Amino acid sequence: MKSLLFSTTLFLLVSTAAGPASAQTAPAPATTAPAPRIEFASTVFDFGRAAEGEIIEHDFVFTNTGNATLEITGVHGSCNCTTAGEWTRQVPPGGTGIIPLQFNTTRFPGAVVKTATVVHNDPTQPMIQLQIKGTVWRPFDVSPPTVVLNILPESDSNAPAVVRIVSNLEEPVTLGPPECNNQTFTAKVETVRPGKEFQVVVNAVPPFKPGASQGTLTIRTSVTNSPVLHVPMIAMVRPALTVSPQQIVLPATHAPTYAVTIRNNTANPMTVSDPKVNAPGVDVQLKEVEPGKQFTLTLTFSPEFSSNTNNCELTFKTSHPDYPSVRVPVRRLSTAARAPVAPTRPAAPATNATLRAAPQG
Repeated sequence: MKSLLFSTTLFLLVSTAAGPASAQTAPAPATTAPAPRIEFASTVFDFGRAAEGEIIEHDFVFTNTGNATLEITGVHGSCNCTTAGEWTRQVPPGGTGIIPLQFNTTRFPGAVVKTATVVHNDPTQPMIQLQIKGTVWRPFDVSPPTVVLNILPESDSNAPAVVRIVSNLEEPVTLGPPECNNQTFTAKVETVRPGKEFQVVVNAVPPFKPGASQGTLTIRTSVTNSPVLHVPMIAMVRPALTVSPQQIVLPATHAPTYAVTIRNNTANPMTVSDPKVNAPGVDVQLKEVEPGKQFTLTLTFSPEFSSNTNNCELTFKTSHPDYPSVRVPVRRLSTAARAPVAPTRPAAPATNATLRAAPQG
């Protein structure tokens, strides 16, 4: 009887202990949150060949293949020449939208690639880059693109500059009379090959003043996509005499030698003589590098030299009537001495002896 009672009790205990374990269930599978998904029909548009000045337009089509609303929050072109129109900002699952882009080909001749970055809420790829590419050709080749006239001082004429203009169009073209917005320049158009090639002869008008004069040459054409050609112009008139440097600045420490270059920019030869510095301790040597045109003054400073002399300067004479005497200031950089600063030492910790020696208040 006791054995039967013991067996029954043991069975109940084992069954009770195993009950909770058998009642456990497997975890439920994780569910994926709804999300949008953007897919473009194509992210690249090749426009092929276009004349410079044309506006290239293209609509990039995309689809939301996800299961949540797709939002396009921004479209950013790689430069001001590439801009976006009014794009589709929200697309429901399964819907489509467009992003219109336009590219202004002005000033981008040759092979070109322009991009725009699309910002959206697709978690798998938050940014996508769209691309517009192709070749931009010019109706006209203009060479050189900028007219530069280098004019000798004291001259009453200059060598003209010639601008070559060639049409890349199949049909013949015509050019109107050139216009200059600066009276310093004159220009005339000459035909090389009728309807195809031209040259523009540009001259500067005397009298010439030292310095630079700028202007723009404007030529009207018979081409619709390129009705006006603009060519920048610069006339450079150098002074009769140039000295480099225009001021001698010596370092704070001793500088043993210094060179000054003198250049005669006129057509007539010139002489240089009597170079000197109005302070002791400087030796000046004159060398004619190019007869009548270029000279070098080599200044050797001894340790005794001091630039503290009032109005210390290098002077020399020339045979040019406008520059009988030339002065070049000489100075030395400041040598203000600074007292060395001793490093700060950490305070020593107080000891019992220090505490005992401290005065009593």
